[in-house]
Amino acid sequence: MAKQNTGFVYGADQIQVLEGLEAVRRRPGMYIGGTDEKALHHMVTEVVDNSIDEAMQGRCDTIKITIHKDDSVSVEDNGAGIPVDIQKQTGLPAVTVVMTKLHAGGKFGGGGYKVSGGLHGVGVSAVNALSTWMETKVKRDGKIYRQRFERGVPVTDVEVIGKCDPNDTGTIQTFLRDDTIFQVTSYNWNMMVTHFREIAFLTRGVSIQFIDERPDVPREMN
Repeated sequence: MAKQNTGFVYGADQIQVLEGLEAVRRRPGMYIGGTDEKALHHMVTEVVDNSIDEAMQGRCDTIKITIHKDDSVSVEDNGAGIPVDIQKQTGLPAVTVVMTKLHAGGKFGGGGYKVSGGLHGVGVSAVNALSTWMETKVKRDGKIYRQRFERGVPVTDVEVIGKCDPNDTGTIQTFLRDDTIFQVTSYNWNMMVTHFREIAFLTRGVSIQFIDERPDVPREMN
């Protein structure tokens, strides 16, 4: 086939560098499989998988998933809690790194997780990027920490918002999907119940509670 002279010049100016999580927003299908109903539910699964990984290490035995009336979703576990101290490589709090950097987490070096079902920091940072807002709360060392993000960008520092029992640890992730990204924006209760029951069956020693606050009378799966 003969080459055609189209007048198009492919040079350095055509090479784009997407900083931060912008690549996820530009091409969500590469990270969560698309923008359809399945991809919307995959957002929740990515966050729940991190809690399941805590359970697989024996650090978590309770996971609570809630769909709130405003369609935001919370995933709460009683695991170790994402670290909040400074990560030396970046100079940022570890929780900020996990939430905003792709391929950042405790599953790559082999020290934090001996077994895992996902890549902590890949999935959750993608969820962060594809959410209108996301809030991370961490309970560690007798303190409750919080950081808030909008479309993957931190809008607050990691701040201490309260105290807790030193033995009370865990992570609470709450996010609202970005309606400008997804074709479908309503969560399917039956689909999610089926998935969470499968997870509970396959993961020994973990209790999963699923609450839907959208109906006038909230529904619940234990």
